Amino acid sequence: MEENSNFIKTIIKEDLETGKHDKIVTRFPPEPNGYLHIGHAKSIVINFGLADEFNGKTNLRFDDTNPLKEDQEYVDSIKEDVAWLGYEWDDLCYASNYFDEMYDRAVFLIKKGKAFVDDLSADEIREYRGTLTEPGKESPYRNRTVEENLDLFERMRKGEFGNGEKVLRAKIDMASPNINLRDPVIYRISHTSHHNTGDKWCIYPMYAFAHPLEDAIEGVTHSLCTTEFEDQRPFYNWVVAECEMKNVPQQIEFGRLNLTNTVMSKRKLKQLVEENYVDGWDDPRLPTISGLRRRGFTPEAIREFVAAAGVSKGYSTVDAQMLEHFVREDLKLKAPRTMGVLKPLKVVITNYPEGQVEWLDAEINPENPEMGTRKIPFSREIYVEQDDFMENPPKKYFRLFPGNEVRLKHAYFIKCEEVIKDEAGNVIELRCTYDPETKSGTGFTGRKVKGTLHWVDAKHAIPAEFRLYEPLILDADKEESEEEEKTFLDYVNKNSLEVLQGYIEPNMNEAKAQDKFQFFRHGYFNVDPKHTTADKLVFNRIVSLKSSFKL
Repeated sequence: MEENSNFIKTIIKEDLETGKHDKIVTRFPPEPNGYLHIGHAKSIVINFGLADEFNGKTNLRFDDTNPLKEDQEYVDSIKEDVAWLGYEWDDLCYASNYFDEMYDRAVFLIKKGKAFVDDLSADEIREYRGTLTEPGKESPYRNRTVEENLDLFERMRKGEFGNGEKVLRAKIDMASPNINLRDPVIYRISHTSHHNTGDKWCIYPMYAFAHPLEDAIEGVTHSLCTTEFEDQRPFYNWVVAECEMKNVPQQIEFGRLNLTNTVMSKRKLKQLVEENYVDGWDDPRLPTISGLRRRGFTPEAIREFVAAAGVSKGYSTVDAQMLEHFVREDLKLKAPRTMGVLKPLKVVITNYPEGQVEWLDAEINPENPEMGTRKIPFSREIYVEQDDFMENPPKKYFRLFPGNEVRLKHAYFIKCEEVIKDEAGNVIELRCTYDPETKSGTGFTGRKVKGTLHWVDAKHAIPAEFRLYEPLILDADKEESEEEEKTFLDYVNKNSLEVLQGYIEPNMNEAKAQDKFQFFRHGYFNVDPKHTTADKLVFNRIVSLKSSFKL
């Protein structure tokens, strides 16, 4: 992370200076029930970054305590995403590896009189819990003997009861002002096969019980999480204390990262995927790490973005343009410059010799001369953008129109002489002339033109597909509104993807998946790894060239 200070860094620094800890241990603990998104990137950068800065260690831990929602596919994707972001975990851990110890700690709580088996249904438990202004009432099963609770819990483990028939609850205080301390459930029955433990268990610990134990078992010193877990901290501390764990981790909360016009809910992202609004978890319109990677965002840009967004307690929404700014900054010196025509219109240069081909010189990246030069073919027939021609242009239109002259990037001035249309009146071809004295790089100063167009040579051009993206959600406020919870799909942008068929320069014939380029005037593009084939290149636009965003 950057040298900027923040409240978490201050706490860690003080803990090391006072000798409370001689080495810090953090962890990134996702539940493998979906793909990681840009919000998780903040947690990754904070946990791994702080450990790196203070010479500590970070574990990657899968909080896999709910087999109904978890899958090996998600485990694999999370490992790939963390590594792609540039981080190496010290230990790879699974909550499920600690199920035996968690069970033993639950038995320990029963023996201390701090946990009991309850027969109330889930609805009844909610009814008994009370409200923020009214205390809860105790379960009629709360005062079972230790022996009875031990027997019932063991029978739960053996599979003698069905799902939902019984739970194990902590025995704390049904009148506590913190609802999380009103005898929370710590084990439930679920006759479900687990991706890691198979059919060994039919009871599983609840996340709020398991998580503090996992941290303590692994020797985590600073358990960093988002602020929605702040109310859970008293129970977190209760579990560590009452289970008499040797290591006592400290939970510290920070504000979540949210982006404008962006869905950040795993449930909603899953719905978009399963209902085919997008073409998978790696769709470039999604804020998933795999989606950002496929679109063409770089790990460097994401890390810089997270660092700039900062670490605070506050809940805030960051403009998505800020993320785009950092990818532009990262790619401007890395990405080769080239020309691509997305909506081609043929131009015939009538006074250029038939059969002749010139190979023009151009810098690969003018901002990074060390990248060298490339050769661009130029001949009698070329393609320009349809949008660069108007038959009846408005004032101050400086591109092609009948009688007007423009510069072709790296080449010559051309003048529009004739417009060819089809039977329906659509413009299908332009006839132009060129001035051989105006070749780029010769120092020609005879006259000036105001318009410079990009183009590709028709004879040598390579067909390509271009995918242009707009925000997937049109109104971020409505997407996050509780009253609109059931209708967020109403705000999906039906025009979030535009697919175009065009051409690129022949020097890109060896481009491969994930290669990135800056197309003159169009923006930064990435070779799509999912749809590119041996016969056709497909490009995802990462970002346009310019933004009004200011840091």
